Amino acid sequence: MCECDIYFRKLEGFMFHFDDNKLFAGYIAAFPGTPPKPERMAAAGRLIGLLSLDPAIQDIRWAAYMLATVKHECADRWAPITEFGNAAYFHRYDADTPLGHRLGNTQDGDGFRFRGRGYVQITGRANYARLGQLLAMGNQLVQNPDLALDPSVAYPIMSIGMRQGSFTGKKLSDFINPTSIDYVNARRIINGTDRAELIAGYATKLEGVLRSAVVP
Repeated sequence: MCECDIYFRKLEGFMFHFDDNKLFAGYIAAFPGTPPKPERMAAAGRLIGLLSLDPAIQDIRWAAYMLATVKHECADRWAPITEFGNAAYFHRYDADTPLGHRLGNTQDGDGFRFRGRGYVQITGRANYARLGQLLAMGNQLVQNPDLALDPSVAYPIMSIGMRQGSFTGKKLSDFINPTSIDYVNARRIINGTDRAELIAGYATKLEGVLRSAVVP
């Protein structure tokens, strides 16, 4: 069992329960076109299962925005992925560059070693180290960055990071709370305003899908 499974140990049941058939039908209706491949639907099911068990996610709008983020960051694969690009591309993250310095990279090759991974593409030695500590994993993420590709690790990284503001200092409750909802600026939780309108559109549709499929 992965050490980060402590995140789910005290659960007694689902926070949300969804009708799988309604989820699938609702998604196809909201995003028409070529139906998702079976392996992608299986990956989405795994993600929905993890999200459904998360005691910290009790607002379906938070769930919708998290899923919208994964839809974009993982290129519709719904599984944790590694940032695209060859080794030369990641020299821009190396320790002797301004970007690499901001990311806490300290050694030759850190740009490639700590390239983006997971559901939300965590990047840089400092982020891997900090998030590993938050997940009670010690130094494991630094020693083996590919652990961030395991859904049982990638999901808590996303949940904790988006709820606590561990990525950029902005968190879900800043933009989605009992008195307001701002799916556009919620992008600041992850990456400024990059593709903010696109992801907000995903979130709006996914909120509708989730609401139509949730079982009281």
